[in-house]
Amino acid sequence: MRYFSLTALSLLFALSACVYEPEQFTEDDSKENSGTDISSLYAVNEGKQICNPSVSQDPENYPASMLWLNFGGTLKVKAPDSVYTTSKVVQHDRLSVSDTSGKVLWYLMRDTEAGDCQFQDPEWSTHPNFIVALRAFDSKGSKACENLDYGVFAVRMADKKKFFFYDKDMSEFATPHLWVNPDAVRDSSADDSKIEGFFGTNEVRLVYVNKKDQIVFVDFANGGKEKAVTLKVPSGVDGWMMDSPMISPDGKYVVYNMINSSMTGWKSFIQELSKNATPVEIEKLTGMMSEPVQPRWFSFADRLFVVWTEFPQGSQFVNKNDLSEVSVQDGSAGRTAMREIRLSANAPADLAFEWLDNVKEIAPIPMIGGRSPDGFYLATGTNLGFLLKLP
Repeated sequence: MRYFSLTALSLLFALSACVYEPEQFTEDDSKENSGTDISSLYAVNEGKQICNPSVSQDPENYPASMLWLNFGGTLKVKAPDSVYTTSKVVQHDRLSVSDTSGKVLWYLMRDTEAGDCQFQDPEWSTHPNFIVALRAFDSKGSKACENLDYGVFAVRMADKKKFFFYDKDMSEFATPHLWVNPDAVRDSSADDSKIEGFFGTNEVRLVYVNKKDQIVFVDFANGGKEKAVTLKVPSGVDGWMMDSPMISPDGKYVVYNMINSSMTGWKSFIQELSKNATPVEIEKLTGMMSEPVQPRWFSFADRLFVVWTEFPQGSQFVNKNDLSEVSVQDGSAGRTAMREIRLSANAPADLAFEWLDNVKEIAPIPMIGGRSPDGFYLATGTNLGFLLKLP
């Protein structure tokens, strides 16, 4: 049973799931993006309309952009066609990828005829052609969408086709992530209803958080769902919420958060994707504002890093600062940092990973949506979405 009180649960709606009604955004349309003291910061959708930010994993087809989930009302983006309406929007009715100019480069609308009530927890996979997300439906068949259940699906960006890993019985806080062999090449004549046909490989790995706040690891090349593994939970965090497991580029590790009921305390961990693997905490070191939160992997030129955010003492996990305000660009709202790491899967515990350098600040503002593969962009968004171009 969850430890969280009803009050805490209402606050948790502002976490990865973002299931709450935001303040509707009103602002002077003449406001423009401009360079800041921290380089160039661009508003995404220019309003309180963003959650589940995920920086583009495809700088070639979707450069300087991010994936996000919408709230309801009016969207302030450049619609690509007449299907993508920007007024009278239904909350969580689409997945959008938009760039620094506000142009929508790709989107997926919910299919109401198929019973889609809303999307939840979208995340770009480790492969540029796939996104993973939750799809909600009404378990009693009501079009009012009042009794929601969730399934996990992948969508292929090239043609927007879906593949369902699970069609029901998922938590709205499942925060799934997907790894696909980067060398996968799909045969266009293959059967899309099969893992290998849809992805071009059976080397596909999925992680998600179950209703007991445990990470479930599914390796489709080695038994699939029938041999799914539940990872060990860190000690000393009873009643805390598990959040956002992210698979490493080699497909062998995860990083993730755990958040306490007040959302003013958190810890982050690295763990090998193995039933017997022990979680290793990413420690707070001298010079850090807080324990790291929202850890993500970043790989560049055969080097591997963990990128995370830090918040000042007393801050909550959900950061709603307007990062375009110069007054918060000095680190007072938090910062984004990273540290290089070397991983060695299947090694003894003391050799499994090694930090290679000191913690390095990469932005004096908190960016929770990851760093792009080319290294130039950070993304963020909880109500207010931004892309930051690094020098």
